[in-house]
Amino acid sequence: MYLRFYGLTEKPFSTTPDPRFLYLTTGHREALAQLLYGVQENMGFLVVTGEIGTGKTTLLHTLRQRLDGKTAVAFVFDSKLPFDGIIEYMLEDFGITKAGETRAKRLIALNNFLIERRRVRQNAVLIIDEAQNLDAATLEHIRLLSNFETPQEKLLQILLVGQPELRAKLQLPELRQLQQRIALRCAIPLLTPAETREYIRKRLRVAGALDLGIFTDRAIEAISKYAAGIPRVVNLVCDHCLIAGYGDQKRSIDVDVVRQAIDSLEDRAHTRKRFFLRGRPLKPAVRWGLATLAVLFAVFVSTPWLRRDALEPIAAQLASAVNAARELFTR
Repeated sequence: MYLRFYGLTEKPFSTTPDPRFLYLTTGHREALAQLLYGVQENMGFLVVTGEIGTGKTTLLHTLRQRLDGKTAVAFVFDSKLPFDGIIEYMLEDFGITKAGETRAKRLIALNNFLIERRRVRQNAVLIIDEAQNLDAATLEHIRLLSNFETPQEKLLQILLVGQPELRAKLQLPELRQLQQRIALRCAIPLLTPAETREYIRKRLRVAGALDLGIFTDRAIEAISKYAAGIPRVVNLVCDHCLIAGYGDQKRSIDVDVVRQAIDSLEDRAHTRKRFFLRGRPLKPAVRWGLATLAVLFAVFVSTPWLRRDALEPIAAQLASAVNAARELFTR
């Protein structure tokens, strides 16, 4: 609904993994280059990790686009499938239609497919997204797939992609053989504040914006602080900003619109008032201290047997502290 108002041809901050919107930071560029090299050079096991929402899936779709047409790709996005389910998914993606009904027959069909591809100098890669969900037994079965090889090279490249928990899981003692087979590891870093600015402008540019300054510098700074370097959160906040800005008929998105969008996103009308001081989160100790002062003051004013004359100085200080807290929360 806001597209025409802001001069856009499509939504710039959709959370779908569209490779056209991929912003390649130095870390993303290095990860993509390593993955391309690892697949094309038949390195076997590759591992990519990154926090939730850092663009791992978008990077994988970009990888698929950049692989030459001679590479067959099986992309498993449901990592909670059992091993037999993963094999079925692979066979379907590879176009292997007559594989048999048992696991042994399916593995034989897969092996024959890989040998034939290698004979004509073509690669095959298995990509498993959200691989941190795989249990140790399934990971061990997947390791055995790397035994499809010739004396010179691996027949199947296996790419495990997941959250940082994947790194910890791969350190399990029962997976030490898998650890030894990982030829390449890379991690996707969080966006810096400067990269967040370029990320927002890149997505606006791809979406057809003529004015890349829709978001003011102060707005981008606030978005960067809230998102903490996670592209998916940047997308959510920016989309809510455009909705709020359109509702208020504001051509320029400033920090006030960002705060309104964050409140809407978190579905709490007083989020900023309770947890932010001039745009910065209040530390838990500060929040508890202010809450304690408020409770003490409430006890004082509601207890008739306390000596008012002796406690009047304390009451004045408590009242001052509570008023100061109220002022902070209503800014």
